[in-house]
Amino acid sequence: MESNGNIAIDGPAGAGKSTIARLLAERLNYLYIDTGAMYRALAWKALRKGLDLTDESGLSRLAEDTEIMLRVDPEGKNLVYCDHVDVTEDIRLPEVSRNVSLVAKVPGVRRRMVELQRRMASSGRVVMDGRDIGTHVLPDAPYKFFLTASLDERARRRFMELKQQGHAVTLDEVKEEIRMRDHTDAKREVAPLVQAPEAMLIDTTGLSPEEVIRMILARCHGGGKH
Repeated sequence: MESNGNIAIDGPAGAGKSTIARLLAERLNYLYIDTGAMYRALAWKALRKGLDLTDESGLSRLAEDTEIMLRVDPEGKNLVYCDHVDVTEDIRLPEVSRNVSLVAKVPGVRRRMVELQRRMASSGRVVMDGRDIGTHVLPDAPYKFFLTASLDERARRRFMELKQQGHAVTLDEVKEEIRMRDHTDAKREVAPLVQAPEAMLIDTTGLSPEEVIRMILARCHGGGKH
C-alpha cells in the first residue's frame, strides 16, 4: 500500500459502510473515522437544544461552536464525544436518524466537518466512511470504494440493528426512512451522494463482512486507482 494509504468508503444508508470500515481499520491498524457519527452528533445536539433544523445559519453556527471527537476505548469500541459528552448510543436514536440528513446538507455544517475530517486524515493511515469521502473529503485517497445493497436488504439490516437496541420500529418505517434519506443525500446541493469514477463498486447484498473486506484488501494490495 502507498505511503498515503487512506481508504475512502462511500455509499447509502444501510450498505454496511460502518461495519466494513471499522473491521478494516482494525485489520490494518488504521484509525477509523465514522463521518456519519459526526453528523449524527451535531444533529443530536441540535435536537436537544430545540433548534429549527431548517435554520441553516443557526446550524452552521452550532457546528462552529461544537467539538466532536472520535476515540477508541481499551476494548476497541469506537466512541463518539460531543462537547466532551459520550453520545455513542444517543446518536443512534430513531429521532436522530430521521433528521441527520437535514443537518448534513447544510453547507456551513459540511465545511466544518470536512475541516475536522481532513485534519484527522493527515496521517495517511485512516479508513473513512461516509457519503462524499472519495469525491469531496479525500479526493486524493488512493483507495476508494462505493458500497451498496438493495433497499430491502439495507432496511432489514437497519431494522435488526434498531430492534437489538430495543427501539420500537417497524420494518416498513425503517424502509421509508432509508428511502427518504437516499433522496435527500442524492439531491443535496453540496457534495451529494455519488460514486467517484475511480471507486470500486461493491454490492454487499448477500455478502458477509469478511467477503467484502477480502475484496477491498485485494484491490488495495493490487494498486488502488489502477
